[in-house]
Amino acid sequence: MKMAWMNRWLVLVASIWLQSVSGVGYVFGSLSPVIKTSLDYNQKQINRLGVAKDIGDSVGLLGGLLCDWLPTWGIILVGLLQNFIGYGWLWLIVIKRVSQPHFALVCFLILIGTNGETYFNTAAIVSSVRNFSYYRGPVVGILKGFGGLGGAIFSCVYTALYAPDQASFIFMVAIGPPLVAFLCMFIIRPMPSEVEDNAVQDKKFNFLYGICLVLAAYLLFTIIVQDSLESSTNRDRIFAAGLLALLALPLVLVSPWPTTAASTGKQSSAPDVSFQDEVSQLRAPLLEDVEIEAAARSEDLYSAGSSGNEETQRQRADPQSWQQPTSRFKEDAMLFSELEDEKESWPEPVRRDRLRRASSRLYRAVAEGAIKLKRKRKGPRRGEDFTLKEALIKADYWLLFFGLACGAGSGLMVIDNLGQISESLGYKDPHIFVALISIWNFLGRLAGGYASELIAREHALPRPILLVVAQAGMAIGHALLAVGMPGALHVGSLLVGMGYGAHWAIVPATASELFGLKNFGLLYNFLCMANPVGSLVFSVLIAGTLYDREAEKQQGSTAPPDLDALKCEGAVCFRETLFIMTGVCMLGVVLNSILISRTQRVYTMLYAKQRDEVEANSAKKESIR
Repeated sequence: MKMAWMNRWLVLVASIWLQSVSGVGYVFGSLSPVIKTSLDYNQKQINRLGVAKDIGDSVGLLGGLLCDWLPTWGIILVGLLQNFIGYGWLWLIVIKRVSQPHFALVCFLILIGTNGETYFNTAAIVSSVRNFSYYRGPVVGILKGFGGLGGAIFSCVYTALYAPDQASFIFMVAIGPPLVAFLCMFIIRPMPSEVEDNAVQDKKFNFLYGICLVLAAYLLFTIIVQDSLESSTNRDRIFAAGLLALLALPLVLVSPWPTTAASTGKQSSAPDVSFQDEVSQLRAPLLEDVEIEAAARSEDLYSAGSSGNEETQRQRADPQSWQQPTSRFKEDAMLFSELEDEKESWPEPVRRDRLRRASSRLYRAVAEGAIKLKRKRKGPRRGEDFTLKEALIKADYWLLFFGLACGAGSGLMVIDNLGQISESLGYKDPHIFVALISIWNFLGRLAGGYASELIAREHALPRPILLVVAQAGMAIGHALLAVGMPGALHVGSLLVGMGYGAHWAIVPATASELFGLKNFGLLYNFLCMANPVGSLVFSVLIAGTLYDREAEKQQGSTAPPDLDALKCEGAVCFRETLFIMTGVCMLGVVLNSILISRTQRVYTMLYAKQRDEVEANSAKKESIR
């Protein structure tokens, strides 16, 4: 029992459960009808409640600040209380059918109730990323993916237990997340480092990805069956039981897994910790060893110049003149040449392996030697631990922020208006598209986390490359929705949903690499503010205004005095808005391309060095055996 309690995989499983009930912001579409009818609100007031929900869902700066003051269970406790108080009071107001309660009070209750999930997100993601820092891409993708599935999970449980009593949905949102948070409160925490075979870790993550894919397919099948067939309480309860069983399946990760044949033998008496394990156990900045080494060479030039070295003084006067190969560069170049000369004397596998290593070190030496001599830098370098104040003066952080605002903001505009978009295109039941885009969102988060980890670890490429791919795909999706051709809504929602979800797996992992893990909670929550910024500008100011204008044109003099009753039909309703979103996504492509060019050397130095160390460690193991 003690071993299981100290297992970091148990922390990850508990984080998955907490994230599964953290998608409160995605169920507002199911809450708004009963709020509207019970409290006699009009559509304009419901839209304002949606803005309050978006603000509460994304503004988690206080949760990030509390990371430095409270233990993880304290952060979860704050979120638990906010969720229970906000939605609990809202449920009481709804069931008592208070006629026209103070609107500001309802906005406040929804805001603080939804804001509780930001504390859950902060506790789960920060703890899990610190426990699995070498697997941060898959960890963030999986956790954010389960957060995106929260709406579908709530709907499945509600249909089995409470349907068709819509007020009970609010009760479930008020009780369910606090209950799960209470059960996981003391499990989710940063864990001390532990040694585990890398092949076993890879298998466990692959197993977890398999569960995620099965869960997505299961929910998709459930949605289609419930939408196509007549309601059946017994069938819905069976679906809910199957869902809970799939959510419990990750507990298999907590039990010991058999190690691979290559890792057995002497491991029991003298554990051999590979480089990946050492990296995952570090709490120091990722790039500290690399950039400090480069800075040390620069400082050596300064000190040598002050002692009278004329050559060094000339290099200080002309920074361009000293960008010559370092001594290690020369050694690698000589080794490269010798390997070519000794082509016949070395066995081919050995020579090819030595040649590959020499080429990798040679490339990295060029990158390190290309650092220009500057005055001693103030503040942290990329990869070290930044405070929020230090990050806010860095161009990379703002490129990441505005790139996220372009991609996630435009995607959220489609998600928030998908019901109206489908109705304007002639689909009678928009429920299926709302459910489908939730599944695409989930799959996008999984794919974004997995693929970004693959290109970073295996190819030493910047993660924002996949942000460019996601936003280019979203631009195509927006354009398809704008044209409104038959089938465009299916393909467009797929591209937009997966692109939107990919952002929430790639951006947090990128931020943790470039700006460190010490203040990651605060840095991550500030980046999340890009979501309500994009929602306010793209959804409220642009989409709502252009939709009402087009509806007035269609109805002409017969338009009702109340703009809430305006209804637009045809692809023209959102065409101009969606073409604007296409341009916004292309702007995001440009911003992330600039970020890629600025961080390419950082990823090359970081992950190429890791690969060299891993290969050297593997060769050492082979020689010992």
